Amino acid sequence: MNADDIPIRFPPGARTLPAMLQHQARRYGDHALFVAGDAGWSYREAVQVAARFAGTLAAAGIRPGDRVALMCGNRAEFMEAFLGCAWLGAVAVPINVAVRGPQLEHFLRNSGARLLMIETELLDALAVVDVGSLALERIWLIDGAATATFDRMPTTSVPPRAGAVSPGAVDPADMLAILYTSGTTGPSKGVCCPHAQYFWWGLNGIRNLEIREGDVLATTLPLFHTNALGTFHQALLSGSTLVAEPRFSASRFWQRLLERRATLTYVLGAMVPILLAREPCREEQDHTVRSALAPGVPANLHAAFEQRTGIKLIDGYGSTETNFVIGSTAAGRRPGSMGTVRHGFEARVLGEDGGEVPADHAGELVVRSDEKLAFAIGYFGMPEETAEAFRDGWFHTGDRVVRGADGYYRFVDRMKDAIRRRGENISSFEVEQVLLSHADVANAAAFPVPSELAEDEVMAAIVRRPGSALTEAALCEFCRPRLASFALPRFIEFVDALPTTASGKVQKYRLRDRGVTANTWDRNAKAAEIKPPGAADCRK
Repeated sequence: MNADDIPIRFPPGARTLPAMLQHQARRYGDHALFVAGDAGWSYREAVQVAARFAGTLAAAGIRPGDRVALMCGNRAEFMEAFLGCAWLGAVAVPINVAVRGPQLEHFLRNSGARLLMIETELLDALAVVDVGSLALERIWLIDGAATATFDRMPTTSVPPRAGAVSPGAVDPADMLAILYTSGTTGPSKGVCCPHAQYFWWGLNGIRNLEIREGDVLATTLPLFHTNALGTFHQALLSGSTLVAEPRFSASRFWQRLLERRATLTYVLGAMVPILLAREPCREEQDHTVRSALAPGVPANLHAAFEQRTGIKLIDGYGSTETNFVIGSTAAGRRPGSMGTVRHGFEARVLGEDGGEVPADHAGELVVRSDEKLAFAIGYFGMPEETAEAFRDGWFHTGDRVVRGADGYYRFVDRMKDAIRRRGENISSFEVEQVLLSHADVANAAAFPVPSELAEDEVMAAIVRRPGSALTEAALCEFCRPRLASFALPRFIEFVDALPTTASGKVQKYRLRDRGVTANTWDRNAKAAEIKPPGAADCRK
């Protein structure tokens, strides 16, 4: 399988999920395409799965263009419904299983979903949602044996699968899915993802990760997230198998990779320090994984992880709105760097005046694609937000990066996560890199809290490794020679765990809202504890 042949096999008009499924079914037949738990399908079976679930949706009155909300973990029913929507021409609306209340109501209202398919155990998420005021007409319960009424809403088990129907007249520009952003600066935006965008996610992932025909791609990341949906398309286009595990478990991670005979896996930055914090085990070397897509892993952990596990960590940059814009192959990777701009994309780094900044200076990353449909087509029902983000032919990411003279890009911070203290801009990401380099720190998050002197103070929430006796004063002293004085955390609090989304991203807004507590250590009040004889004061 040559990645360069894929665009030839799939000319522009064939870059839809139904067309890709049918083509690859003819090519790979009984080879496994998707596995979740004890369920799974071959390439040939996936076509029937999609066609029959599309028939089930059609029998329930769902038409092409209708939105179908999916609130479900990593199980076969999620992918069955996703493929069925694509086959029919309906639009899937995957929803984070952790969403509740007003945010969930916003997703359902904004998308105008007519049907919600939800795991029975998640039904309580609708407890304070006024479903009667929504476009929603019915709820299908996964694993729901009984029929029930929920707030005047018909609620039944997912119906028995209907007969197969022919694929709808789907265009590559048609929406495949609406995926909602985290919405930390305002209402969550529904990203309109066309079918062709995921063709390019698949192809670019194959190129950067050097995926081979017959590979086994194992992920614990949630299927409702663009990362895992992109992984499905990587498998589909390469003739590989996607194994979707229920969730990330550090204690079971290596055993699962062994059992599945995985050759590639997918992790987020926080997962690597968690895995390294555990005692070494035989399974870390017995697996068959050669590489992992691992965005955001601290640079100092790459060598330790590869030496211990033999797995090459590959960074990269993409977002729900874009694609695999920046990355590298295993041979071209540089720890601490996201990589270089990949074929078919352009990137610029802009300053506050909108002009391009020189190399090695921080600014906002803006990107565009040679292929129009490699990016999302806007935010659903939000024309003003769409015009603001997709302006002047570029997508404005809101991410602050540095482009080196050698063309490699380094992530600095989300612009909204930047900390400003005493006239200096501080990267929370860079503070976290130093904190995570301490042998006793398992996880860390740096964030701003209000200062008595205006602007911000730096606070850090720290998860210590099991059995560690690390003190706040010792951690501060460790950071002092490694951080600029203005970036040294004033406030430190040890916590059992950091709040995260289901996809593993730290929810910094929750930490900011919580702020300084009675358990928080204040460097200004404890300066004597961290000032050894003859040492400079940490406050300077």
